[in-house]
Amino acid sequence: MSMDRAQILKLIEEVLRESNANACCHDGICTDQLCVVHNKEGVRNIISTGADRITSGVGVSSGTFDVSLARMIDHTLLKPEATRQQVEELCAEAKQYSFASVCINPGFVKLCARLLRDTSVKVCTVIGFPLGATSTEAKAFETERAIRDGAREVDMVINVGMLKSADYDYVEKDIAAVTSTAHKFDVLAKVIIETGLLTDEEKVKACILAKRARADFVKTSTGFAKGGATVGDIALMRRVVGPELGVKASGGVRTLEQAKALIESGADRIGASASVKIVTGETTPASTTY
Repeated sequence: MSMDRAQILKLIEEVLRESNANACCHDGICTDQLCVVHNKEGVRNIISTGADRITSGVGVSSGTFDVSLARMIDHTLLKPEATRQQVEELCAEAKQYSFASVCINPGFVKLCARLLRDTSVKVCTVIGFPLGATSTEAKAFETERAIRDGAREVDMVINVGMLKSADYDYVEKDIAAVTSTAHKFDVLAKVIIETGLLTDEEKVKACILAKRARADFVKTSTGFAKGGATVGDIALMRRVVGPELGVKASGGVRTLEQAKALIESGADRIGASASVKIVTGETTPASTTY
């Protein structure tokens, strides 16, 4: 199916027009051409009401945590040096805090599926990670293998190079190969668009392609490229996909305040390695990564 360029351009124009109408920029200057980043009221005006929300007063303290927030978090460990013991600890924490899922590399799916059996915590894994540059056939095979091993959610990385090459048919079919495989097994499919590598126009295009390919979520980042989740990107992605798709914020989310801001901007899932510190309100060193 060919990409409808007129549809893309119209939507981009609408988003940028709303951004300019709500302009509220640092020192009067919009530095990134997307003023919703700086304008919380403007963000609220363009966010779909379909997203799950969190109130401004979470009220966590030492030894307590917010369960509704925890259930919006994918407890993540994707470092290449992650050990079996660390993954086992991840699963134990996920059960303790009732996180939505654990998100781990495909090699640990069987282990996590066994450890989390008979719990509400799902097993999520990554496909074509972290570059997204593997073949479409490899992504589809990896998806089915992960599902047979016990994955109930898959987060795939788009082929960023093909998107930047304007080969939209390739990108859409690449996403569809994963989503159709996942849906055959009633598994949730999220699409990582890697916002830190894209222009605003490319972010819009990526979200439209994910929606056309019947993805369940769009997701900001792998955590392995430059940049990470921002309220501006979340608001933009929510504006494009509407209430039909979920929006997952990932990459650099380390504090309760960050998580709250992203949810208020339209995210209904958070991917983080600092999940426990987020839900308990503890501070996390800036050096924390996936």
